[in-house]
Amino acid sequence: MSRADLLTCPMLSIVVPCFNEEAVLGQTYARLAGLREHLVRGGRISARSEIIFVDDGSRDGTWRLIDGWVREAGPVVGVKLSRNCGHQNALLAGLTSARGDAVVTIDADLQDDEGAIERMLAAFGEGAEVVYGVRERRDADTWFKRNTARLFYRTMHALGVQTVCDHADYRLLSQRAIRYLSEYKEANLFLRGVVPLLGLRSTVVHYDRRARLAGESKYPLRKMLEFAIDGVTSFSTAPLRAIALLGFALSLLCVLLTVWVLAAKFLTTDTVPGWASTILPIYFLGGVQLLCAGVLGEYVGKIYTEVKRRPRFFIEQVAQPQPAQPVAAAARPVRSRARGRRQHAAAAVSALEAR
Repeated sequence: MSRADLLTCPMLSIVVPCFNEEAVLGQTYARLAGLREHLVRGGRISARSEIIFVDDGSRDGTWRLIDGWVREAGPVVGVKLSRNCGHQNALLAGLTSARGDAVVTIDADLQDDEGAIERMLAAFGEGAEVVYGVRERRDADTWFKRNTARLFYRTMHALGVQTVCDHADYRLLSQRAIRYLSEYKEANLFLRGVVPLLGLRSTVVHYDRRARLAGESKYPLRKMLEFAIDGVTSFSTAPLRAIALLGFALSLLCVLLTVWVLAAKFLTTDTVPGWASTILPIYFLGGVQLLCAGVLGEYVGKIYTEVKRRPRFFIEQVAQPQPAQPVAAAARPVRSRARGRRQHAAAAVSALEAR
């Protein structure tokens, strides 16, 4: 197939990571299957296009639903991880399992508008190998979530990390982009920072974020903070440099404090002996030391995780539709062999008569 044919009618894989999504997954499948059918009828994608649901160790009926759709011979592939490995690893498992020329990742709650996939494919057809889905409006999110997300992206940019503002994990990747991505072996995976490092031709598609269809968010405040810390410590050493600058500033402050204490002692008499020079440095330096030890410990923990080189995930099971058996084609050789035996028998009779 030529490059032109590939771009006009590519095979599309839609990767959907799932963790306890039984309440919403039926609506998700209906919408994505309808979109796939619309794109196939319009000649935008190949009829071999697939929807890959990755079960990230769910404890509800998520896998039962996925396996049922596969058994119905729908355009579904199920990938079941052996345990809960985290959202980023579930995405990676789906990406490496996808066979499509273009692979789109989208969350199961469909807060990200699936209709933007059509525009992503158009950008892919124009040569883009990475297409970012960027949230133009986030009215469905709370004020707190909108503003903390913006603060996170601004902080990442200030620390020198390449990210796309208001982009989560809704994106299209070409197969070449996935091959490049598989070369990143770190255990502390942060795809929002890794994908921009690929250096391939990219573009942006905007959409409006919607309210969650059903179920509850799998990213409460605690997980959001952990995710933000992972992103910062995986891509930037700026906090370590900040510690060095803080140490220099404290040394300078201690010198100035010493000058002030001496001046107060010799120039005035209204002082409490020993208070300023003892209490303030103890509390201040104690708090700074704990903060610095925490930041250093975070980086040491990352090193500890990386040097062990443990697998990021195990795929317990892959469920795929079984191809139809070519019954008619299989019957033709049988008829051919029977015809051959009859011809051979007739030739033997003719030879006997000739004798």
